Amino acid sequence: MISIIALLIGIALLIFLVVKTKIQAFPALILSAIVIGLLSGLSTDKTISAVTKGFGNTLGSIGIVIGLGCIMGKFMEKSGAVKRMALTILKRIGIKRADVVLGITGLLVSIPVFCDSGFVILSSLAKEFSRLTRKSMILMGGLLGMGLYITHFLVPPTPGPLAVCGAFGIDIGEFILYGVLLAIPLFLVAVFYFRWVAKKNPDIIPEMGEEDFSQLSADQRAALQKIEAKQKSGRDLTNDDFNELLKDEAMPGTFISFATLLVPILLILTNTVLGFMKVTGPVKSFFTLFGSPVCALFISVLMGVYLLCGKMPKGEALKTMESALADGGLIVFVTGAGGALGGVISATGVGTLMAKSIVAAGLPAILVPLLVGTLLRFPQGSGTAAMVTGASILAPMLPTLGINPVLAGLALCSTAMCPSYMNDSYFWVVTRFSGFDEKTSLKTWTPATVLIPLVSSVILILVSVIF
Repeated sequence: MISIIALLIGIALLIFLVVKTKIQAFPALILSAIVIGLLSGLSTDKTISAVTKGFGNTLGSIGIVIGLGCIMGKFMEKSGAVKRMALTILKRIGIKRADVVLGITGLLVSIPVFCDSGFVILSSLAKEFSRLTRKSMILMGGLLGMGLYITHFLVPPTPGPLAVCGAFGIDIGEFILYGVLLAIPLFLVAVFYFRWVAKKNPDIIPEMGEEDFSQLSADQRAALQKIEAKQKSGRDLTNDDFNELLKDEAMPGTFISFATLLVPILLILTNTVLGFMKVTGPVKSFFTLFGSPVCALFISVLMGVYLLCGKMPKGEALKTMESALADGGLIVFVTGAGGALGGVISATGVGTLMAKSIVAAGLPAILVPLLVGTLLRFPQGSGTAAMVTGASILAPMLPTLGINPVLAGLALCSTAMCPSYMNDSYFWVVTRFSGFDEKTSLKTWTPATVLIPLVSSVILILVSVIF
């Protein structure tokens, strides 16, 4: 009982430090871990040992992957590969479904690129699509934001899902596979939701100012005038209209843009599938090496450096890497601190004690990670912190709860989306770069971040019942 009280005090302290003070999540997690250990009756030596071992074990499994994933994403961002992917998808799907194009692009881009950065990069394209198709930014910006949001929470190598894989002992390839499968129905729900909510609210369509117009080339101005003439005459726009408007932008080729993203994912998934099939021999040895997350992402980094950004000066390329590692360093330390918290919780035995109480009460095991994700996200706004902390709390419980680790991981990650409102940095990114006011975002974006986790919860509960 003392351990449970200590855990509750420690979590309350963590939330207070993150929400009410200026302290960052990393020291807040470390301090909370130490407090939980000492209040639970662990000696000072055992508490510090649990903190350091938990920190080291977590980073030992995923620290390199986080760093390489950040570099990969930064080179895709700098090179223009992200825009190239969006325009390629546009050609295949068609301009009449420009909202779906943006959403699918977001789904892909947010696998290596942080959703905040991805939205900033693609928001100009969303505004372009909105302006030329006369479809509201509530639809265009909202669906782009949700596409980015879904895979940010469900598909490694983004840091939150990686931390969950490390804490729960889940194969990363397996989690990618099931995360993608869950993302598909959630994205379809998002399409219907944003199309519906866009009709219920006044249109928000950005107009091109004189400064923006002056920055266009002569060919781009001519293409824009042609598009406006088409709209006035009631004729439908075609993909060629957009290709002509954006043809002067420096972007890498389609194949290399997609390959940089998909090659590491396919290598990791192939290694996982061969493991399921119990394949042995040279083929398995090859994919065990190159299908490991570290090697697969290192290959992607090399593709980004020498193929996507091959013409970039060496000094600029080094600065790009350093910028990526500066961004990733914060995530690495927060993730490691979450591992430290998990190490202390495991050492106190409080996780097992709580799991036994839940089992004795007859509650469905799947409800535990579903509730933990939401309860940790709501007060402090950071989805990554909610996933890292939640994984630390839940990992010691899983054997006693008897729940499949992948199912528990998806439950935690999906409910850590809920909700995105004013204490969430991504809320402000979507709001500002879409041209919304706060009221509009609270009426359109925030409900979406409640609906999608709710749908995910229903799906995961049904899966847990069936299987």
